[in-house]
Amino acid sequence: RDYLLSGFLLIKHTDQSRTLKRRLPIAQKFVEGASFNLTKNLRYYNARDVNLTDTIATIEKLSTMIPHTTDIPMLMGIEGNIRQEYYKAFPAILRGNYDFEKRVKHPPDNAVNALISFGNSLVYTACLSELYRTQLSPLISFLHEPGERRFSLALDLAEIFKPLLADRIIFKVLNQKMIQHADFDHHLNYCYLKPSARKVVVKEFEDKLMTTIEHRKLKRKVSYRRLIRLECYKLIKHILGEAEYEPFKIWW
Repeated sequence: RDYLLSGFLLIKHTDQSRTLKRRLPIAQKFVEGASFNLTKNLRYYNARDVNLTDTIATIEKLSTMIPHTTDIPMLMGIEGNIRQEYYKAFPAILRGNYDFEKRVKHPPDNAVNALISFGNSLVYTACLSELYRTQLSPLISFLHEPGERRFSLALDLAEIFKPLLADRIIFKVLNQKMIQHADFDHHLNYCYLKPSARKVVVKEFEDKLMTTIEHRKLKRKVSYRRLIRLECYKLIKHILGEAEYEPFKIWW
């Protein structure tokens, strides 16, 4: 992708990330978008005889604190609390068919955590793939701290799209019994998807990326994958001072 590289944008991008005063507002927007989108998921099921009213209210209250954060650790703390409340709703959405008390990552300890980890990795990869098609450097991030061995800007973008691309697939494959208990390898302290189950999730994920919707501003159909690219373009415009960044929010 060398032909896409822009030294001018790279310098601007780095300047935005290195200064807290300029970095924090963008990081807040990522958390704001993620919070809105996961609340949208909860509202969908709340309207379908799954009582999530209290969870939605708690998350909305936490979300009001986002603009008042003064540094990244404080913002990440609120984001973590929002996610914790969100995951508390999973047993109700899955109608008690799977044991799930809290998010466990390394390694996942049950079927739901295994699916979340796998689904999130797919979203991260899709975001990285779209970043590579723009002039942005995936190494320079705003919400997550840049690291030596990860593309942290893809992690930032993934926060916004996980509710749409990962969580909705998890609810679908489990509630429609496309994946069942036998599709997981259970061991003493970890649980992983069997290869056959991974193929099911990947197929659903690829189908989801190709799904198209009518874009409200562009007035034409765009795929979910294209939505990720458009998010990158919005970020570029913000970095160049052309337009203030507003995160993607599910409108349907």
